[in-house]
Amino acid sequence: MKIICVGLNYRKHAAEMNKPLPAEPLIFLKPDSAILKKNKPFFIPDFSADVQYEAEIVLRISKLGKGIATKHAGRYFDALTVGIDFTARDLQHKFSKAGQPWELSKTFDGAAPLGNFIPKEKFADLTNIRFTLDINGIRKQSGNTSDLIFGFNDIISYVSRYYTLKTGDLIFTGTPSGVGPVEKGDNLVARLEDETVLDFFAR
Repeated sequence: MKIICVGLNYRKHAAEMNKPLPAEPLIFLKPDSAILKKNKPFFIPDFSADVQYEAEIVLRISKLGKGIATKHAGRYFDALTVGIDFTARDLQHKFSKAGQPWELSKTFDGAAPLGNFIPKEKFADLTNIRFTLDINGIRKQSGNTSDLIFGFNDIISYVSRYYTLKTGDLIFTGTPSGVGPVEKGDNLVARLEDETVLDFFAR
């Protein structure tokens, strides 16, 4: 099972990170050991002093595919949820400044809490889906798929040029603006439209 992630896929997030808009999807992978399910707590690693949350809509791949045309890409996922792409921002900045790969800042154990999936048929318009992240009852992130730079079908088509997509693979589609640090004791609650799909604590 692959966890495929897209970076800088919302304009306002790219702006808050002081990064130019990508001409193509920016892809990186997480290992399966990054996944946290069933609202298990996230343990903040001791190797970072600035772990930040990034809430994202996640697609679940439902069939084998390679070299998928954009117009057919919607056939290759069956459900959506919200996940968190936890990032050790201090490590990311350090590695980036040195011109080194920054995967360690995003791929550590537990760095990808995953919510409960909702069948895509329940959404009237996949290009207009709201999602939010609240921390301790305060709204921190609010996104809509209408603001994606690269939409679901574009991402699937692009990724399938390089990787064979398999049933059960996950695609984190990018985070909107509002990212910030997570602290011990924080309660993170993510909603897809009006349904709570993720509710867990940081330890």
